[in-house]
Amino acid sequence: MLEKLQAVAGRYEELCARSEQPDFYADPQKAAAVLREKNELEPVVDAYHAYLGALREMEDAQELMSDPEMRDFCQETYRGAKAHSEELYRRLQILLLPKDPNDEKSVIVEIRGGVGGEESALFAHSLFRMYSMYAARKGWSIELMNYNDTELGGVKEADFVINGRGAWSRMKYESGVHRVQRVPETESGGRVHTSTATVAVLPEMETVDVELNPADIEMQVYRSSGAGGQHINKTSSAVRLIHKPSGIVVACQEERSQLQNREKCMRMLASKLYEREQERLDSEVTGMRRSQVGTGMRNERIRTYNFPQGRVTDHRVGLTLYKIDAVMDGDLDEIIDALATADQAEKLKNSQ
Repeated sequence: MLEKLQAVAGRYEELCARSEQPDFYADPQKAAAVLREKNELEPVVDAYHAYLGALREMEDAQELMSDPEMRDFCQETYRGAKAHSEELYRRLQILLLPKDPNDEKSVIVEIRGGVGGEESALFAHSLFRMYSMYAARKGWSIELMNYNDTELGGVKEADFVINGRGAWSRMKYESGVHRVQRVPETESGGRVHTSTATVAVLPEMETVDVELNPADIEMQVYRSSGAGGQHINKTSSAVRLIHKPSGIVVACQEERSQLQNREKCMRMLASKLYEREQERLDSEVTGMRRSQVGTGMRNERIRTYNFPQGRVTDHRVGLTLYKIDAVMDGDLDEIIDALATADQAEKLKNSQ
């Protein structure tokens, strides 16, 4: 690992030298690429230099231990530097793990009501609100693609884009079955019901990232609709695309023009085809499905929201938080941090 770190430090110094050249910004595109790589390497190099500093501190303390008057102080210094070096070594191992190439991308999120009738639709709406509030906390924006609501304010299905740098790096852990335990608004007897909703998260791909043959795509147009007369258009502006070879169907009705809805559908279709191809490649390479922590599988129960007890439990890492109101208001970082840490630990174990 130290050889690899030396190579990274050398590359970083090279990039720093290039960025200081007088004509560095003559080619803005190349300059941006150099600065991007330099910024990516900087945390690794900083940790590496701190690690070398901790090793030197250990050596200096060890040399001075022969002096009886300095022994106690040096032993304490040595123990502190040793603990720091071990922590930095673990951090460097994680920093050197291969990066997910999609981490900086925006994401497409699909929420569907599951088991539980109208209550599942109401829970799906709660999840849509939760992710919208989380996006706002991160400074990301929400772009609706397809939103079908119910008479009571629930959501049959909601498809939307979360636009923001690094959205995939955080949101990729949310795919799976979410379970809620609460007294539904439709329940007059005060009994707790269990319902579910499914969430799928895809990195948003541009159509140029995926090979799409126009002859393979069937386009249908229809009038957009919603509960209580909402979102209704008199023209057929809503678009549905069917990818005939795979059977994938995508739809968008939130824009006023057919052209805009079709453009959004193409982005969604590209993302779904990319996901399917990645799953096929993963299956061929590993001979097994993706790990439970990681991007998740849609049919796995990943999290339970228990309102009577005020707790949220993520079953993949065994984390339980007693702050359900804050979580439903978009306070998801503690859960996502735990999932990201577990994912890194799993990758680290597999790389050794």
